[in-house]
Amino acid sequence: MKITIDCRMIGASGIGVYLEGCLPHFLETRNDFLLLGDRRRLAEFSAGTNVSVFDCGIKPFSVTETFFLPGRLVKAVNETDLYYSPYFNVPARINIPVYTTIHDIIFADMPELCSRAGLAARMWFYRRAWRLSKKLFTVSRFSKSRIEHHLGTAKPVIVTHSAIQKQYLREAAIPSRTGQTEKNILFAGNIKKHKGLLCLIEAFLEARKSGLDYRLIIAGEKNNFRTSEGEMLEKILDQSGERQSVQFTGFIPADELQNLIKRSALLVQPSLYEGFGLPPLEALLSGTPALVSDIAVFREIYSGYPVSYFRAEDSAGLKDKLLDLLSGGIPPRVDLPESLRLKYTFEKTAKTVMEGWQKP
Repeated sequence: MKITIDCRMIGASGIGVYLEGCLPHFLETRNDFLLLGDRRRLAEFSAGTNVSVFDCGIKPFSVTETFFLPGRLVKAVNETDLYYSPYFNVPARINIPVYTTIHDIIFADMPELCSRAGLAARMWFYRRAWRLSKKLFTVSRFSKSRIEHHLGTAKPVIVTHSAIQKQYLREAAIPSRTGQTEKNILFAGNIKKHKGLLCLIEAFLEARKSGLDYRLIIAGEKNNFRTSEGEMLEKILDQSGERQSVQFTGFIPADELQNLIKRSALLVQPSLYEGFGLPPLEALLSGTPALVSDIAVFREIYSGYPVSYFRAEDSAGLKDKLLDLLSGGIPPRVDLPESLRLKYTFEKTAKTVMEGWQKP
């Protein structure tokens, strides 16, 4: 079987990280592969005799992709047996079976995150991917339930889970050294409304008033805040006089982020919505305790893991949890058993995706 895989998001997003994790497991099979994307970024994956690359710089979700895909590319794709997209963008004029991964359907569940026009456009792409796909994959039972709620149950939706990158698995095999831990509370992720960051900042500042001698490090792009949220954040920090206790790192490379997670005393993930939510898993594998909101997907994904929960959007409850976990000193490091370290791996994810391709 020859399989086309859309690799254009590699190196550019979390979708790319997901695909980079799965690709080696796809490529080690006896199938042949056509990879669409930047030839330079795909160099490490294209050495095998079963791999060819179509250098493609067409942007996902663009007008060209959706309606006017070049004939040469259409011909190359349609000469393969199936097309896989790790996101919900499907190019025009593909007449072979299509499989897509929809990681979440957040804009349908939280329409306030975008304009009416933006929501309409996104829903059009969601519905188009659902209509054109033979099967869909997603990363949690929660996301599966929301996809079926908004798009219907006529198409199979297969849960494959997201997974942890290899460098965190290697880190988990190294004994933790408590002397490396600093008095940092860490948030890691995109700084957007559904991440619940304002709740975390309010709780942290109140905990500081109660004597919590820690600093809050926010590893993410500050300019991703919408204007109103950014203004609210600035106002909170100005009024508190605690700007020096809150540090924004901006974008940092993956290896620096991993080191920051490892050194922190606690990772807090106050999300209101996620499709999966990887940072707490990255923290636990690095030996760092995690405190997460009690949203349904975290209850699902982190069932059995030694995480602490607080009620989503409850800044007073989060403040109490911070004081409870940190007032007695830096908490003990986490040492996960192998069953939990290896619960979510890209080997398992890729296997489930490939089984979905092969079964009728």
